[in-house]
Amino acid sequence: MASMPEEALPRVLLSDQAYELVRRWILDGTLEPGDRIVESEIARRLGVSQAPVREAVKRLAHEGLITSLPRRGSYVTQISTEDVDDAREVRAMLEEAAAREAVTHFDPPARQRLEGFVDGMRRAAEALDLAAFRAADMGFHRSVVELSGNVYLPRLWDVMESRLLSLRVVGDPGFTGSWAEMAEAHQDLIELLASGNRGRAAAAFHDHAAGRELPGRPNRDG
Repeated sequence: MASMPEEALPRVLLSDQAYELVRRWILDGTLEPGDRIVESEIARRLGVSQAPVREAVKRLAHEGLITSLPRRGSYVTQISTEDVDDAREVRAMLEEAAAREAVTHFDPPARQRLEGFVDGMRRAAEALDLAAFRAADMGFHRSVVELSGNVYLPRLWDVMESRLLSLRVVGDPGFTGSWAEMAEAHQDLIELLASGNRGRAAAAFHDHAAGRELPGRPNRDG
């Protein structure tokens, strides 16, 4: 397990802050799949009692980022190839449907909102802040789903979101390519939404979510 950084938390909302920090360690790869979650060690490093850490672990287990086993402890959720493939397939179908409808609702405020997420990815890539990159990436795709205007698609996204993160379907910490180029792939998706061509936009989002390449851009984040 990678060495966790020393952190000091103010004595307010301790469980929320412990949750955010442990979640960040999981998302940026500091804690890797299969690593054991030792509540006493995390509490010591954060300078708090075990109670807020225990509550944070329960929340993360509910999200699927941590797996708790009776009498065996808690671990960062393991990833299987089958789970990743299944998640990509369902996500690709969801985003294809969302993008097809989002084209009809695409307007200047929508462009501004999506480009804000892309700018966040660019800044995170430059700073090598993977957790921030993944948050902006997830925000981008959630916004497209919401832009579809279909009330059921965001609900389906809510069901999948934590699993997409835990399975590293979005912003895989093991990705060895260019995070900056990955950010630009999302700008390409914006231009396809702006093109007004529902079929092309839907196909591009499907391929992106499935982990295939956009024309001229390497794409591995989904």
